[in-house]
Amino acid sequence: MPELPEVETTVRGLATVLDGRRLTLVEPRRADLRRAFPPDLRQRLTGARVTGLGRRAKYGLIDTDRGDTMVFHLGMSGKWRIDPEELGTHDHLVLETDEARRLSLADPRRFGSVDLVPTGALEQWPAFAAMGPEPLGPDFHAAALEKALEGRVAPIKAMLLDQRIVAGLGNIYVCEALNMSRIAPTREAGRITRPRLERLVEAIREVLAAAIEAGGSTLRDYARPDGELGYFSHRFRVYGREGEACPCGGTVVRRIDGGRSTFHCTRCQR
Repeated sequence: MPELPEVETTVRGLATVLDGRRLTLVEPRRADLRRAFPPDLRQRLTGARVTGLGRRAKYGLIDTDRGDTMVFHLGMSGKWRIDPEELGTHDHLVLETDEARRLSLADPRRFGSVDLVPTGALEQWPAFAAMGPEPLGPDFHAAALEKALEGRVAPIKAMLLDQRIVAGLGNIYVCEALNMSRIAPTREAGRITRPRLERLVEAIREVLAAAIEAGGSTLRDYARPDGELGYFSHRFRVYGREGEACPCGGTVVRRIDGGRSTFHCTRCQR
């Protein structure tokens, strides 16, 4: 599943084509993805000018001058394609701009989604209303994380995946950040000291920034909008590396937590 760095990379790629441009065509090519396309998507966005692009957690945001924001989620296999030579059966939404550029949202497994939300009401939109701070934003710091984890007996990995604690973190980058900060994924969240939380916050920021710089991770169907692959997977410390050496010299092990694979090192992560 595309995670925060992949969505950030996607948004930045789309901005090079969409920002400031007028949408001359908005064409849903089927009725739904994970849920139905907004029934008035075509009418509300055709002719609109894109005024900015952004991201909230794992959602991409396309703002327009009509006061509406297109909110998209890439689901398990979604990706935007810029100027595809041909449209295929999995290209489910097509946009064209006043510069005759074409973008298509391809989603073979159709777990993604597209919504239209009034821009001024984004923070109150149900999917966003209960979300925690952005991990790369100013509101995410050790003091805030310590307060959010106070009294929590659940494992720290589960808490970091809880979107109410911090928005947008996924399995890959949580495994990587916990290894960088030398914290065991099973450690009781509410008992982690402030100095260790400071290292964890720093590690989360560092691994996300590095992944964005590398264009994300090439896992399954992910590629940037320009068709290039992300290369951060070549720099994984522990994720997907069961039985291989951890940077500390220990051995990476794999366990299953809540149906997800957890990769960590029992030597350096305590």
